[in-house]
Amino acid sequence: MHLEKRILITGGAGFLGSHLCDMMLARGHRVLCVDNFFTGTQRNVDHLRDNSRFELMRHDVSFPLFVEVDEIYNLACPASPIHYQRDPVQTTKVSVVGAINMLGLAKRTKAKIFQASTSEVYGDPSVHPQTEDYWGNVNPIGIRSCYDEGKRCAETLFFDYRRQHGLAIKVARIFNTYGPRMHPNDGRVVSSFIVQALRGQDITIFGSGEQTRSFCYVSDLLAGFVSLMDTPNDVTGPINIGNPVEFTMLELATLVIELTGSRSRIVHMPLPADDPRQRRPDITLARQQLDWEPKIQLREGLEKTIAYFDAQLAGYAQHQRADP
Repeated sequence: MHLEKRILITGGAGFLGSHLCDMMLARGHRVLCVDNFFTGTQRNVDHLRDNSRFELMRHDVSFPLFVEVDEIYNLACPASPIHYQRDPVQTTKVSVVGAINMLGLAKRTKAKIFQASTSEVYGDPSVHPQTEDYWGNVNPIGIRSCYDEGKRCAETLFFDYRRQHGLAIKVARIFNTYGPRMHPNDGRVVSSFIVQALRGQDITIFGSGEQTRSFCYVSDLLAGFVSLMDTPNDVTGPINIGNPVEFTMLELATLVIELTGSRSRIVHMPLPADDPRQRRPDITLARQQLDWEPKIQLREGLEKTIAYFDAQLAGYAQHQRADP
C-alpha cells in the first residue's frame, strides 16, 4: 500500500490530466485538480466530484497558487495547434510563468515536481528517431513557437531550479498520445480522423500523407509518468515517453476508416507551416531507467477511442434533438 500523498495536478480537467486524477485516486492518494478550463472541461472529472479525496479548483497557473502538497504534476498548457495558436501569448505565459509558479510552490513545500514536456522541443528533427540528447531544430519565430519554445524554456527552468535550489524534478517528453476524453475539435490527427469518419465526412490529410507520427495510448503514457515519478531523485529526465512504432498519416486514416466502417474519402490539403515530417521517440532510456514501454497496439487503442467518440457524438445528437 502506498503512503497517502496530496497530489496537485495542473491541467487536471484536460485529456491527460483527468486520466491521471483517476490513476492517483486509484493508488489511494488525495488529488487537487487545478484547471482554468481553457481546453479542459468539467465533464472529464464529473465522475470524481463525489469522491472525498478529490478536490477541483478553478485556477490559472500563470498566477501563484498557495496550497500544501506532496507532489506536483504540471500538465497545464494547451497541447494542440488549434488551441495553443488561439492565444499564443497566453500559451507561452502558461508554459513559462506557470512553470515558475509551480517550481516556486515545489520549493516552498519541498514537493517532488513533474513537468509534462513535449516531443515538440525537437522541432522538425534532423535526427531520427529522436534521443534525449538531441538539442532540436526549432523555429523560434514561427506560429508553433509559442508552444515549442515555451516548453523548452520550462525545461530550462526545471533544471536551473534543481541546480540552484536542489528541487526533486522529473521531466518527461511526451510524444503523440490519444484515447478517450480527447477534445473532438482540437485538430489533432487521431481525433480529427475519427470524428470525420464517424460523421461520414471526407478525411483531411495535410500534405502527401507520408509524414509520420508515433501514437501512444493514454494509459501507457500515464504508466510512464508514474514510473518516472517513482524513481530516485537522481533520475530527472528528460525522458521520452511515447510509442516507438511509426505510422504514416495515410496508414492511420486507412485504419480509422476500416475500424469505423465509414465510407469517408481521403482528401489532401496543403501542409501547415513548421509541421514536422517525422516524429518517433527513441525510448531506450525509458526502458533502462523506468522499465517502461507501451503495451497497447494502435488497433486496440483506436477501437477504444472510436467507441468513446461514437458515444459522445450520439449524446450530442440526442441533446440537439431535445433542444427545440
